[in-house]
Amino acid sequence: MGRVEGKVALVTGGASGIGLSAANLLAKEGAKVVIGDFNVEGAKEAAANIKANGGEATGIFLDASKEESIKEAVDFTVNTYGTLTVLYNNVGLTNLQKDLDVVNIDLDEWDRLMNVNTKSVLLGSRYAIPHMQKAGGGSIINTASMAGFAGDTLRSAYGASKAAVVNLTKYIAAQYGKDNIRCNAVAPGLIMTPAAEKNLPPAVQDIFLKYNAVKHHGKADDIGNTVLFLASDEAGFITGQTIKVDGGHYMTNPSISDFKEYMASLQK
Repeated sequence: MGRVEGKVALVTGGASGIGLSAANLLAKEGAKVVIGDFNVEGAKEAAANIKANGGEATGIFLDASKEESIKEAVDFTVNTYGTLTVLYNNVGLTNLQKDLDVVNIDLDEWDRLMNVNTKSVLLGSRYAIPHMQKAGGGSIINTASMAGFAGDTLRSAYGASKAAVVNLTKYIAAQYGKDNIRCNAVAPGLIMTPAAEKNLPPAVQDIFLKYNAVKHHGKADDIGNTVLFLASDEAGFITGQTIKVDGGHYMTNPSISDFKEYMASLQK
């Protein structure tokens, strides 16, 4: 207990999944938490559950596609709790129907994903940093993705937007480190949030599992605990980094799993 005692955190996209895990863990370890989400009822419910368990949190509406809404969320956090020392930029979108290969991608979808996935990180940081400077420092954490490190047949905009988050993280770290502001990112692999459980058929889950280095899928708390660590003073000498939390899925030569199966077949 108390790993982030006295800190004030704004978690965007915190009503469910990874964001909810991070908000719960930050509050459990002593931070006051503002949960911003387009699903405002979900954000308020999450905050109520935190309070019921002895923590401090408030749920508010946040539309990460709109600059004014992001600024209002930052201002609300400071006005409610007096400061802002942890920002978790977690909102992100993907769309498998429109975010296709480069020739066929819907260009409006490209703009939408760049605006929400990348620009919201810029804007959240833009409005949070002055308050962190006044507070004597802070920690910014961004949700990137393993899609920002590897190519795919689809999701061109998503991958490009998350690669931009990886590099923007480094720029923020370089520009504000002397103000005692650290900036890092987390790149999740497949995380079995309730949405993933609902939308990914078992056969697709098995395909991902085949290429993991470990024998299980990730959970929301695997990311939430990484966020908690980066928010805490335990990570005081870590900045500009993107921590890959993917169960080793992208670590190995992609042919290794198939090669193992081939070698096993020779033993039969």
